[in-house]
Amino acid sequence: MNEDRSDGRRPAQGTRADRPPGGAPPELRPLTARSIVLSTLLGHHPPRLPARALVRVGALFSVAEGTIRVALSRMVAAGELEQRDGTYALTARLLERQARQDDSRAPHTRPWHGDWEVAVVTADRRSAAERAALRQTMTGLRLAELREGVWLRPANLDRPLSAGVRTQCTVLTAVPEEAPEELATRLWDLPGWARSARELAEALDRAREPAERFTVAAAILRHLLADPVLPPELLPPGWPGARLRACYAEFARELADLLRDHAADRRQGAGSGR
Repeated sequence: MNEDRSDGRRPAQGTRADRPPGGAPPELRPLTARSIVLSTLLGHHPPRLPARALVRVGALFSVAEGTIRVALSRMVAAGELEQRDGTYALTARLLERQARQDDSRAPHTRPWHGDWEVAVVTADRRSAAERAALRQTMTGLRLAELREGVWLRPANLDRPLSAGVRTQCTVLTAVPEEAPEELATRLWDLPGWARSARELAEALDRAREPAERFTVAAAILRHLLADPVLPPELLPPGWPGARLRACYAEFARELADLLRDHAADRRQGAGSGR
């Protein structure tokens, strides 16, 4: 997004012009105590668990109990978690992240009739922080930037625009004269996203150890956040979005079963000790 064209236009967000040749490979980030705690709570509803359950999850990845408890204390101090009666829960700003992740797993869509949602930045004298915040918001709303300050997408998502967007932008509904398939291809690197999605789905199928599956599942969730969720008419044949969501859903069930089994073990242990 830093490259300027001779005609004053910038490459559209997600186009192949601003990506490495062949598309970037899926990112598999190493597990840390913080990432284990955060990913577990983000994937759990409600996002509150006792410390012993989080310690049990950490043990699956050979992370010592003391390391998990230190991470919990640091996350509370950083405002990421709140602690009450031996349980830990996400704070408000991370609840917003959980909501975005939940939506990426099951997007709310509506029938598409060919119209596009357009937001044109019209506010003056915005600070750098305001510009950066708006860009992050627009990306979270799955809009793409056609050129500086002009954001758009097919109007097939059933979700409101935030007050911040409406304060800084003029919002329009339009029907482009350009073929919608061609416009979508300019705005998003659809082949690149699909290629990475297939690689991640295959990686989760191959993974057997809990730590490996956890790492791949976290990468899948990040990748789903970047899915433009276009109408089926605009997607290439064989689009792997549904398959990738199914893969993550299977992992989420595994994690839920693990936590449920842990809770059952604790109840049985408490009963036998009476």
